[in-house]
Amino acid sequence: MARIAHLPDRAVLAVSGADRVSFLQGLVSNDMTTVAPGHAVWTAFLSAQGKWLADFFVLADPEGVRLLVDCDRAQADMLRQRLSRYRLRAQVEIGETGYAVHAAWGSGFTPPAGYPAAPDPRLPDAGWRVLLGHPAPDASADDVDYDRHRLALGLPDGARDCESDRTLLLEANFDQLNGISWTKGCYMGQELTARTRYRGLVRRHLLPVMAGRELPTPGTPVMSGDTAVGEMRSSRDSAGMAMIRNEHIHDTDLVAGGHALHVRVPQWFTLPDKK
Repeated sequence: MARIAHLPDRAVLAVSGADRVSFLQGLVSNDMTTVAPGHAVWTAFLSAQGKWLADFFVLADPEGVRLLVDCDRAQADMLRQRLSRYRLRAQVEIGETGYAVHAAWGSGFTPPAGYPAAPDPRLPDAGWRVLLGHPAPDASADDVDYDRHRLALGLPDGARDCESDRTLLLEANFDQLNGISWTKGCYMGQELTARTRYRGLVRRHLLPVMAGRELPTPGTPVMSGDTAVGEMRSSRDSAGMAMIRNEHIHDTDLVAGGHALHVRVPQWFTLPDKK
């Protein structure tokens, strides 16, 4: 059965103008030329040093004149200002829209006609991203239900799981969740992203975790004996995300906040071979 939820912590920016595709193409990690009606892209905006600053979905405007950026509402102003710094002579305008972001998941969902909608490009089970003119009055779920859904799949949630100017994309599994194009050419932060892949420099990964009780706050160390091997990130009740050093992913003695913790490795996740 399909479920749809309004996500009030999301906002939508519009990138318009003749150079909108080439403008974003040189700034973000994924290929903007593939964005089309019914096909969204999940991508990241990095610092010049290749560290995560924001991530978002890009959907096509049904009228074909704008790219629509579905982003964390708390980061919308920062993202708009930072992107605007790179406009230079490009024919681009960046502004806010009144769209309300929704997520839909489960079987039998049919996107409403006339509104931007596309399957979530990260995983088939993730569902759909849908932009409506107002919060859906007949929503069958809420943002808490969606949070539980994405935690069950092991999907990162922006600043709740990534640390600004610190997290590498491959640590947060952007490579395994269709968040990086390896063939599009240069973009800001591309050099470090490529180097971490080809030299095997990723030493930790963001993975879903479970406990027998409510999980502790973000930043709480994950311990293996007397050794800190990671830290908690986002959570909801007994399910959460944690950044764990690779060699400790399968440890059976992990503890966070004084309580036993279990790393639940998703089927889609593959630990990279050591170089």
